[in-house]
Amino acid sequence: MATNREKIAKLYKKYDLTPDEVFKHQFYTIITRTGIDKIQAIEQINIHYDVVECKPDFAVVKANAEKDGATMQTFGSALKGDSKNGNCNTWYVMEMAEKRAMSRAVLKLTGFYELGVFGEDESEDFKRK
Repeated sequence: MATNREKIAKLYKKYDLTPDEVFKHQFYTIITRTGIDKIQAIEQINIHYDVVECKPDFAVVKANAEKDGATMQTFGSALKGDSKNGNCNTWYVMEMAEKRAMSRAVLKLTGFYELGVFGEDESEDFKRK
């Protein structure tokens, strides 16, 4: 049986991910926005969004994603504030919630999420240093 490391390597190759699109975080492997977009395009993942809540400093978006007949739903949220009082340092909270929902949907449908790989937009802490 293949190890998680071998499974991740196989997925990197399948999606032709470059070192610029993947990096190691303190505890996790992170895929950049460009990498997420590449995976979505290759897999032709269709995503439709529903706004759950939208306020000036807080937003929640539900992503309804479909790939080859498989469907799933996931959420993204953004709360304007510092790391103690929020999870987003920009006023573009709706856009950030959408990017987070998209990243989760793509990574879940392609098997990355179960291997502990996350999208860089999912947390301010996941940005490349």
